[in-house]
Amino acid sequence: MATVEVLNWKKAKVGTVELPANTFEVEVKPAVLHSVVKWQLDSRRQGTAATKTKGLVSGGGKKPFKQKGTGNARQGSTRSPLMPGGGTTFGPEPRDYSFVMPKKVRRLGLKMALSYLLKEGKLFVIDSMGAESKTKNLSKQLKDFGINKAVLIDVKTEDKMKRASRNLQTYRYYGVEGLNVFDLLKYDTVVITKDSVANIADRCSAEVKR
Repeated sequence: MATVEVLNWKKAKVGTVELPANTFEVEVKPAVLHSVVKWQLDSRRQGTAATKTKGLVSGGGKKPFKQKGTGNARQGSTRSPLMPGGGTTFGPEPRDYSFVMPKKVRRLGLKMALSYLLKEGKLFVIDSMGAESKTKNLSKQLKDFGINKAVLIDVKTEDKMKRASRNLQTYRYYGVEGLNVFDLLKYDTVVITKDSVANIADRCSAEVKR
C-alpha cells in the first residue's frame, strides 16, 4: 500500500491515508487505456449521419425522357443516382458505434489511470471537498491549490459543488460513480476526498456477476 498525505485546500498536511495497491499501484499498459478510451468515445457517438437514397428524394415520378431514340442511356426517374439532384448510392446510414467492453477490462483501465496519476504525482487526497457554492470562489480555490485543470471526486455529488463547478471548463466534478478513464487522462490530474478512497477501491475491485 502507498501512504500519501491528506491535504486541505491550503495545501497543508492534515493527515495520511493508505491507498490500496491493487487499485492505485497496478502496471500501466497503454493498450488497455487506449481500448477503454475508445470504448467510451464510441459509446458517445451519435451515429446520425445519413443521406437520401433515390427512394427518399422527393419527386422523380415522371420518366425524364422516352425509352428509345434519344441516344441516351435508359432512365426511369430524375432521382436516379446517375442524374443531377438524384439520390446517393451507398451513403451513410444511422448506426450505433458502441461495442461491448468486458467489465474486468473497464475496471482494469480505471486502476491503470489512477496508478499512472499517482506515479506522476498528479493524484491528490484532500480532507473534504468543501461544497463551495460560488463558481468564482471555487475557481480561486483550485488555482490557489496549484492546479489549472483536474477531475474532482467526492463520495457522492453535492448540489452546491455541482452548481459551482459546471461552468468551469477545465474541471470536472463527480461522485465516485462518475469516475472514468477518459476524463482522468484528459484533465491529467485528479483530486479525491479521503472518504472516497474506500469507495473507489470497491468500485475497481467489484466482482463480475455471472
